Amino acid sequence: MKVTLKIWRQPDAASQGAMHTYELDGVSEDMSFLEMLDVLNEDLVARGEDPVAFDSDCREGICGMCGLMINGQAHGPEVTTTCQLHMRSFKDGDEIVIEPWRADAFPVVKDLVVDRGAFDRIIQAGGYISVNTGSAPEAHSVPVPRDDAVRAFNVATCIGCGACVAACPNGSASLFMGAKVTHLGELPQGQPERDSRVVGMVAQHDAEGFGGCTNIGECTAACPKEIPLDVISRLNWDLHAALRHGH
Repeated sequence: MKVTLKIWRQPDAASQGAMHTYELDGVSEDMSFLEMLDVLNEDLVARGEDPVAFDSDCREGICGMCGLMINGQAHGPEVTTTCQLHMRSFKDGDEIVIEPWRADAFPVVKDLVVDRGAFDRIIQAGGYISVNTGSAPEAHSVPVPRDDAVRAFNVATCIGCGACVAACPNGSASLFMGAKVTHLGELPQGQPERDSRVVGMVAQHDAEGFGGCTNIGECTAACPKEIPLDVISRLNWDLHAALRHGH
C-alpha cells in the first residue's frame, strides 16, 4: 500500500517546527506503525536526510514510550499503544498526520519526541512506602480483600504513556495520577503515607503546568490500558480527606 505521511519536524526545543510531507510506497498491512516509520527513516538516511526522531523501547505495549498523535488521536484509531497499531488499520492511499503529544508539560525535544519527565517528578513527589524490604513476606501475612487486590492490579497496569494528557482538552494528568494513587491506596502497604502521597503528587502536578480535570472522559477513551475514569474520583476523595487531616 502507498500512504502520504504528514509529520511534525522540529530540530530542537528552541526551534520552530513545521509539518513535512513524505510519500511512502510498498507498505505492508502487517507492519506495525513504528516499523512503517523505520522504513521511512531508512529511505531518508539513504537520501542523506535526517531521520524522523521518535521514541520507542519494548515495542510490546508495555513501556509506554511510543506515544504519538495520529490523525488527531492519541496512539491512533485503535485503543492500543502506537507500537501495537498495525498498518491494516489504514487504507491504501490514506493521508496520515503524525504529531508529538501536545501539552505544555510535555515539551518537544525533537520531531516526535517529547520530555515526559514531569510524570517522573509526580511519582517522586508521592514519596516512598515505609514497609520493610528484603526477603518476600509469606503470601498471607498481610490479608488483602480480593476485590481490593484486583482493583489495585488493574489500575497498576498504567504505563505512563501520556495518552491521557494528550487527549485531554485541558492537558490534565489526573487519570495517570489517579491510577497511581488508587493502586497504592487499595493496599495495606500504601496506608502510612496515603495522605502525604496524594497531597505531594497533586502539588507537583499543578507545578508542572498540567491542566485541571473537568471530567470530559477523553483520557480514559484514549488510554491503551483502559484505566477507568473513577480513579479520578478516588484521587479527589483522597485529596480532600488528606486536607481534612491537616496535610
